[in-house]
Amino acid sequence: MSATAEVIPHTVEPHPVTGVYNGKFGMWLFLASEIMLFGALFSSYVLLRVGSAEWPHGYSVLNVPLATVNTMVLITSSVTVVMAWYCLQLNDFGKARLYLLATIGLALVFMVIKYIEYSSKFEHHHYPRTNLFYGLYFTLTGLHGLHVLGGILVFLYFVGPGAGMWKTDPHRYTNRVECAGLYWHFVDLVWIFLFPSIYLL
Repeated sequence: MSATAEVIPHTVEPHPVTGVYNGKFGMWLFLASEIMLFGALFSSYVLLRVGSAEWPHGYSVLNVPLATVNTMVLITSSVTVVMAWYCLQLNDFGKARLYLLATIGLALVFMVIKYIEYSSKFEHHHYPRTNLFYGLYFTLTGLHGLHVLGGILVFLYFVGPGAGMWKTDPHRYTNRVECAGLYWHFVDLVWIFLFPSIYLL
């Protein structure tokens, strides 16, 4: 056992109380706080929409085809991050790194499409201050975009400077990628709720 593992116990083996290693337990706690954050925003969206007599249908003012492509992009990125973790389980770091790079690439595609969508709205002078609908649209999708950006930075770390851990502590590195994958699945799940709620209804 390395000195780091002695200082921070249960980074690889499950904790006897929780049944999972500490990093995974910490990630679940973090995701619980994220659920409360997005849950509050979704609740606000529902209450404000129900109480508004002139709420526009998302499909009449938003770019549904672009949002559909983005949905497919994020779903695919969830598959690639799982494949990265699976390859690490098979001790194939080379393939895992390629899948992580694919995940980063897909996330960047998502952000580019979102930039195109936002640019179109700004060109037509639609801003968060325009009305309640656009205020919530930019708040929800913007916050989600920040989470996507955070995921990109984490995965860049794992394929860059953080990749050195694979040589010294491969099990811990694999666990870290798994935790990042849990976060990424949550980000994808939020979008799966955002897409129909804002764009299709």
